[in-house]
Amino acid sequence: MARSVPPSRDTAIIAPDLLLEAYAGGMFPMAMENGEMGWFSPDPRGIIPIKEFHIPHGLKKVLRNNPFEVRIDTAFGAIMKGCADRESTWISDMIHRSYVKLHELGFAHSVEIWQDNTLVGGLYGLAMGGAFFGESMFSRVPNASKVALATLVSRLDARGFVLLDTQWVTEHLTQFGAHEIPRTTYLKRLNKALNLHSSFS
Repeated sequence: MARSVPPSRDTAIIAPDLLLEAYAGGMFPMAMENGEMGWFSPDPRGIIPIKEFHIPHGLKKVLRNNPFEVRIDTAFGAIMKGCADRESTWISDMIHRSYVKLHELGFAHSVEIWQDNTLVGGLYGLAMGGAFFGESMFSRVPNASKVALATLVSRLDARGFVLLDTQWVTEHLTQFGAHEIPRTTYLKRLNKALNLHSSFS
């Protein structure tokens, strides 16, 4: 399900309260090609079960060799720019500013992969209660985004999160155990997760 709404007069940012309310109701925004903002609530919805996260054999080897430095929340804006650096992107300037604001407020977070002090990949998303809403990831060298995802899941598990939302399921995500559930089931799990008091930071 998607609903397209015209941009507000203040096109600088989506109000944080509006964004948080949308996520709590199972919706999220994406910038559309026509300049409007689309609000989506997919049915079915993609998730990665945190407790059943699958680490492919090749990634296990990478994690053992530990070729990267992982940092949390030190370059949020740069992570968003990396995710947007592709031929077609839904991460508009307005989306970028809006999530940077959520980061400043303590809701949005980044997992960053560094190599030789250079940012080579990572991901970002939104944490509320015991739910983490994964937004996007990127990789400039092999396996960087995979290490970011594995790091994210380990962190979520250790800190009592129970829901990792991927919005949709891609072929790339299926190797980690991502699958689809009906929106009604998702919303029930979301409501339970939002009642928890997990802390990403």
